[in-house]
Amino acid sequence: MGLLTADDLRLSDFDYDLPADRIAQEPAPVRDAARLLALDPRDGACRHGHVSDLPELLAAGDVVVANDTRVFPARLRGRREPSGGAVECLLLGRLDEDRWDALVHPGRKLRPGAEARFEGGGRRLHLTVLERHFHGRRTIRLTVPDGQDVDRAVDAIGEVPIPPYLKRPVHGGDGERYQTVFASVRGSVAAPTAGLHFTPRLIESLRARGLEWHPITLHVGYGTFEPVRTESVREHRLAAERFAIPERTADAVNRARADGRRIVAVGTTTTRALEAAVREGGGEVRAGTGATDLYIYPGFRFEVVSGLLTNFHLPRSSLLLLVCALAGREPVLAAYREAVARGYRFYSYGDAMLILRGGARRG
Repeated sequence: MGLLTADDLRLSDFDYDLPADRIAQEPAPVRDAARLLALDPRDGACRHGHVSDLPELLAAGDVVVANDTRVFPARLRGRREPSGGAVECLLLGRLDEDRWDALVHPGRKLRPGAEARFEGGGRRLHLTVLERHFHGRRTIRLTVPDGQDVDRAVDAIGEVPIPPYLKRPVHGGDGERYQTVFASVRGSVAAPTAGLHFTPRLIESLRARGLEWHPITLHVGYGTFEPVRTESVREHRLAAERFAIPERTADAVNRARADGRRIVAVGTTTTRALEAAVREGGGEVRAGTGATDLYIYPGFRFEVVSGLLTNFHLPRSSLLLLVCALAGREPVLAAYREAVARGYRFYSYGDAMLILRGGARRG
């Protein structure tokens, strides 16, 4: 049987068995104490250690780029008006001053014109459904009484939007641990989870060994975690997400590419932002802001990223497809099977994988 092409790839080619007890329900006691599987995509060899080993696994001159987005408390729980029925709303992104893209439950009952209220922390929010879309998505309007600030009301009322595979209520520790230590730009509805493993000491250790550390921002929205619903891999489409590349980061990445040095992305969101920026820049990573629906799956040609630190992702997800695009489907799935056998912890609060492909050069 020949190699699969991008046209042949089926979603079922990216499945794997994961026992429920391998899904991490809590983070590691110390961020960089999480386990680390280093995969060599050339031969599929796996090396096992901890995230704290990163300074020894990377090399002087490598440029490490991480997503500095900050998660906001995007899950709202309230009541319909006037019936009083329970309503849950996950804010996916702001469209303008008072309109938002959102997932709303129960979706069937909340048609255009439906209203709900949310209260907490001495604040109130009023929701009006404006438009109905597929799979529970709605365009909504959020307003507050007396011209108060909507963001402050959301922060007072909302909950940290932990993923649904965490089979427990939100608790106080999630406010700190479901956020990177370098988060600074408010706007995500889910954490860029590879970044959760870093501590200030680890970042300083990387710099002390001659590595560069630079931020980008991509606000994680529906595009990152939307399920792939098409069996043909190439037919899936991502919802666009906003990103920003600082001038200093763009300069550092472009210099590293010219020198043939490695650019290591912390997470799939960082990868998508960098690869989108180089395409918009006509071969150079362009500084500035934008939105990207870039969908990376096997057959994709990486122009910037030659290394990736990432968590272990759900079967059949666009995130797993991206990892397989970088390292190959068979090496990645074999590494996942080994991780399962060795008791690694999976998903957002789980352990990490490091993939290094060598220098990224032009041409």
